[in-house]
Amino acid sequence: MEYLPVEVIGNILSHVESARDIVIASTTCKKWREAWRNHLHTLSFNSNDWPIYQELTPCRLEILITQTIFQTEALQCLNIFMDDVDEFSAAPVIAWLMYTRDSLRQLRYNVKTTPNFNIIEKCGRQKLEVLSLAHNSITGIEPSYQKFPCLKSLSLSYVSISALDLSLLITPCPKLETLTIVSPDIAMSDSQASMELSSSSVKNFHVESFGLDKFILEADKLENLHLKDCTFEIFELSGKGTLKALKIDDVSVIHLDIGENTENLEIVDVCNFTIMWPKFYHMISKAANLCKLRLWGVIFDDEDEVMDLETISSCFPRLTHLSLSYDLKDGVLHYGLQGRSLLVNVVMLELGWTAINELFKDWVAGLVERCPNLKRLVIHGVVSEVKTHEECQIFAKFTESILRLGRKYINVKIEFDYE
Repeated sequence: MEYLPVEVIGNILSHVESARDIVIASTTCKKWREAWRNHLHTLSFNSNDWPIYQELTPCRLEILITQTIFQTEALQCLNIFMDDVDEFSAAPVIAWLMYTRDSLRQLRYNVKTTPNFNIIEKCGRQKLEVLSLAHNSITGIEPSYQKFPCLKSLSLSYVSISALDLSLLITPCPKLETLTIVSPDIAMSDSQASMELSSSSVKNFHVESFGLDKFILEADKLENLHLKDCTFEIFELSGKGTLKALKIDDVSVIHLDIGENTENLEIVDVCNFTIMWPKFYHMISKAANLCKLRLWGVIFDDEDEVMDLETISSCFPRLTHLSLSYDLKDGVLHYGLQGRSLLVNVVMLELGWTAINELFKDWVAGLVERCPNLKRLVIHGVVSEVKTHEECQIFAKFTESILRLGRKYINVKIEFDYE
C-alpha cells in the first residue's frame, strides 16, 4: 500500500463517498491524510448513512459539515441529503458553496435554507456539470448568455421558481442534456396562460407531479420524454423528430402532440392513461423502428376503439418487446386477435389483468401463438382481487391452461408476477 501514489488513494477515498467513512479511513496514516486533503473528489452527507445524523440538531450538523468540507482542497462532487432536517441556515451553506466553487463540478443539495438566497448565483458556474436541488426557492435569475457553459444535468425537485426564471435558467445552457422537474411550485404571471421551455441541447426530459393548462417544450435534440403523474390540458413537443423513447405514466392530458416526425421512436410505454386512440395511433404509426410497445391500464376514450394484432404487426415490424394488459368492457376487447399476421421478432411478451375472466386464458394462448420466436412470457396479475368461488375457479382454470401452454412451448420461459 505504501507504494500507491497519493492521487490513487484520493480516487479510492472518493469512491467511498460517505463522509463519515472517508474521515475514518483518512486516519490510516499520514499519506492517506494527505490524499484526503488534496486529492479527495467526492464527499457525501446522507442522513441514511449514519443514524447519529438524525439525532444531531441542524446547528450541530452545519458545524460538522463545515469542518469536514474545509479540510479538503479539491472537492469536485458534493452531495448533501438530509431528509430529516427541516432547514439549514443560509450562512454556512453559502460558505460551503463559496469555498468549493472553483473546483466543484457536481452539486446535489436537498435541504431548505433560511433565509432564502439565490443558490444558483453562489455555484461555481464555469465548471459545474451536474446540479440537483430540492426544497429550495430560486428567484432573481438574470438574463445571461451561457450562465452554465458546462452544465449537462439539471434536476429540480419541490423547488419554487417562476416560469420566467426557469426559462432563463435552462435556455442559455449549451451542453444541457438531462432535465428533471419533480413537483415544482411554478409561479405564473396573470398574463401567462401557458409555459414554454426551450433548449437546443436537451436529450432527456422527465417531468413528474406537475399540472398546467398548457405546456410547450421546444427541444430539437430530445430523445427521451417521460411524463409521470401530470395533468395538462395541452402538452406540445416541438422538435426535429429525434424522439426515441416516449413514456407516459398516470397522466391526464386532453391534447397531446409530440410532432409528426416519429420515425425514430423505439420505445412507447403508456400506463394508466385515458387515450384518444385515433390521434395517438396517428402520432406513433410512422414508428417503423419501434422495438418496445407497452400499453398498460390504458382507457380508450371511445369504448368501441380496438387495436388488434394485425395493426401492431403491420405498423411495427421490428417489435421485440410487447406488453399488454387485458381489458374487456361491454364485450369489446381493446387488444383483439383479429387477423392472422405473426409478430415474428417478438421475443418478450408481458401480459396481465386487473379483473380476470374466462376469456383471459384464450387471449394469452392466442398471443403466444402469434409470436413464433418468443423466448420469455411474463404474466402479471392481481391475485388479491380473486375472492369469490367463481373467481377462484377461473384462476384455477387459467393456471391449468398456462401449464399446458408451457408443455406446448417448451422453449418459452414463463414467469409470474402477482400482487
